[in-house]
Amino acid sequence: MSRTTSSKVKFTREYAINASPKILYPYLSTPAGLGRWFSEKATVEPDNTFNFIWDKTDHFAEMSNHRTNRSVRFIFLDDDKNHVPDADYIDFTIETSELTGEQFLRITDYSADQDEEEMEELWSNLIQSLREIVGG
Repeated sequence: MSRTTSSKVKFTREYAINASPKILYPYLSTPAGLGRWFSEKATVEPDNTFNFIWDKTDHFAEMSNHRTNRSVRFIFLDDDKNHVPDADYIDFTIETSELTGEQFLRITDYSADQDEEEMEELWSNLIQSLREIVGG
């Protein structure tokens, strides 16, 4: 499954979340947290690869970057858990407004070209689920 660079889109949005980074971070970085709002189920394989399950299909990813209570990046792997050039990834970054002290979650979803309206709806629904879980 190879894709060219031109078929990828970087979708970035910020969402206000009324929860502290300490409360929010486990929902972005652990299988139990991610399985509550981001995917149908999430597990960590023995090789420390994350497995996100959507529509009964496995999607393997590596947590390539993380800063506790700040940010997480998942780079998606192929079906054999190998790295691929120009891989899809998702970044979750928790930011605090210096002016208001309000928390924001910045999502960057770099993936195969999709309709921006669909991406907007997908992430709005996911964030709404996350807000309900964290109370924010």
